[in-house]
Amino acid sequence: MTTKKLLLTLTLTVVALAATNRLLEPKYMSRAYEGMLTAEYYQSEKNHDLLIIGDCEVHENISPITLFENFGITSYIRGGAQQLVWQSYHLLEETLRYETPKVVVFSVLSMMYNVPQSEAYNRLTLDGMRLSASKIGSIRASMTEDEQWSTYLLPILRYHDRWRELSGEDFRYIFGGGKVSHNGFMMRCDVRPAGFIPEGLKLPDYRFGSNSYDYLDRITALCKENCIELILLKAPSLYPYWYPQWDEQMSQYAYNNGLVYINTLDVIDEIGLDWDTDTYDAGLHLNLFGAEKLSGYLGGMLSERFMLQDHRTDLRFAPIWAGKVEAYYSMKQTQLRELEAFGEIRTLTY
Repeated sequence: MTTKKLLLTLTLTVVALAATNRLLEPKYMSRAYEGMLTAEYYQSEKNHDLLIIGDCEVHENISPITLFENFGITSYIRGGAQQLVWQSYHLLEETLRYETPKVVVFSVLSMMYNVPQSEAYNRLTLDGMRLSASKIGSIRASMTEDEQWSTYLLPILRYHDRWRELSGEDFRYIFGGGKVSHNGFMMRCDVRPAGFIPEGLKLPDYRFGSNSYDYLDRITALCKENCIELILLKAPSLYPYWYPQWDEQMSQYAYNNGLVYINTLDVIDEIGLDWDTDTYDAGLHLNLFGAEKLSGYLGGMLSERFMLQDHRTDLRFAPIWAGKVEAYYSMKQTQLRELEAFGEIRTLTY
């Protein structure tokens, strides 16, 4: 075989393997939408003054569109479902290859997990990452005992049997899906009141684990190395229960490291949250109305304390964000019309 034919054969083999990989990977367009969030970042512009990292307490609870509309703050949320501390660290590390924000907000609820938890949740965050040293580091830190790191680099090794359940969606989105978020924020307009709020169960040990602290130290160091202000945030979710002992540890950590720590559970009235109207799943996450209230509170604090620039009249940003605002309100109206047609409160569907 000539060199030219060999190269052609190798090229066709690589293309076929890549296409098969993409076909067999879950597309996350009809369920588990969080699986789309990591990959969506790469299609965004890279000029954000604020980066928000963490678990569902950020991608469900903070609206970058509200931050821009009210304060001119450009922001992006790199968050995912049950995104663990080490995953947030490696996403931050990767993001700094594309841009350097002025402020990073980190959701501290994930400190409750000291060891890897679930392959299914790992996949939602990791599968969408581009191949890099950060992805490899995150894979190694995240794998549960029975997993193989190679299946994250070559998903076909994990999903080779999925051909039995392929649908039209898999072919339609083989080369990329539609957008499911607004700069990382997942919109929900439905309402499910909180009702009864249970107390937290007693724990044998309230101390966060050494692994979680190690990666929080890494996040702190990475921000300091890049002259980024780091804010630790506890979002206003009613559960998982946020213990006073956890709150004290984060307060002490912030004090020791010269950081700002905000526990929004302490300022519910100031934010204006109403647990009868501002949550879609009984207090686990905020709906759109609650997220806009929280974003208004955070935006005011960030603008005043860190003097983030107002870009609303900046011609470099205004046209881009005008399109984002239009898409945001279009989805909002669509969801509200669907809810009105449905005629009742919807509950969590995924």
